[in-house]
Amino acid sequence: MNEKKEHRKIIHIDMDAFYASVEQRNNPSLRNKPVAVGGGGERGVIAAASYEARHYGVKSAMNGKLAKQLCSTLIFVKPNFDDYKLVSNEIHEIFSRYTTEIEPLSLDEAFLDVTSCNEKSATYIANSIKNDIKNELNLIASAGVSYNKFLAKIASDMDKPDGLFIIEPADGFNFVKSLPVKKFFGVGKVTAEKMKELGIIYGKDLLRFSLQELITYFGKSGKFFYSIARGIDDRPVKSNRSRKSIGTERTFEENTTDLVLLKSELKNVVDILWSRYKANDKEGKTVYLKIKFSNFTQITRAKTFQNVLTSKSKLLNTLNKLLVDNYTTELPVRLIGASISGFTDALTEDKDKVDESESSQLKLL
Repeated sequence: MNEKKEHRKIIHIDMDAFYASVEQRNNPSLRNKPVAVGGGGERGVIAAASYEARHYGVKSAMNGKLAKQLCSTLIFVKPNFDDYKLVSNEIHEIFSRYTTEIEPLSLDEAFLDVTSCNEKSATYIANSIKNDIKNELNLIASAGVSYNKFLAKIASDMDKPDGLFIIEPADGFNFVKSLPVKKFFGVGKVTAEKMKELGIIYGKDLLRFSLQELITYFGKSGKFFYSIARGIDDRPVKSNRSRKSIGTERTFEENTTDLVLLKSELKNVVDILWSRYKANDKEGKTVYLKIKFSNFTQITRAKTFQNVLTSKSKLLNTLNKLLVDNYTTELPVRLIGASISGFTDALTEDKDKVDESESSQLKLL
């Protein structure tokens, strides 16, 4: 009796017009307008374009001068990569709620393997991630769900923006057969042209060639083309990066300036953070408080101790002091969060030491 093959559950998350969307989110005057990040000057190249700009044919890697000809009302914005990295970190924090198997491809996209999440389907998790990103960060992501990385990435591009597309294992082979090879992930203009010369227009056309023939024509990539034409991609999601922090945060349904409410919510955040921290195999020395305001600006305040943190009450007291010291009613608060970093191996740290001296660090992001 043959056992039923267990398929992996892979999600590819791709942020929609990421750089441009962050700029539109942060600056209300840019919303619903054609925006290009970068591209200023005679020789400037566009890094990203909003969907309003794409309507006119403006796209990334395009010369700014040409883009302006296509869209006379195009607004050029200088890139702020430090901000994009911060937002990317927030997105990855959301990913980490659902799985530890995360492979970043860039600031705005990543693969997630949720095979071990047996209690929830991959589709449910993908939709939950999309909702978290929208509700907490006011940004839009598209998701692709399938049983391998190739199909998950293709799927995430099928229904943009704000898409959620699923390719079931039973449909993978036929899906690739009808897919134009120029849409294959990893097939550039040169390879696509070479395939066209060989009469390879769709995935099904690859089936006419043997493995050796494809290797002869395309080198090492030939083996990949041979497998993917049959819906096979065994590449694992590579999550080799060690975790540098543990954190959690709370986004309010309504923005607030109420310090009593902020303290109450901070206690709830600490309860969750402490349970995650105790489940970790490392211990940290630095505590962070994050406050995000109604206009999406944020501050991060930190305190670093001489020895590792072993007391929940000390964590809460430290965060409460950071909150009070930096509390302001000038802007309502949208989100409050806390994290612990500065990890050291728990087994090598002397937990019996008393914190006789502490260093304080203040950081504005």
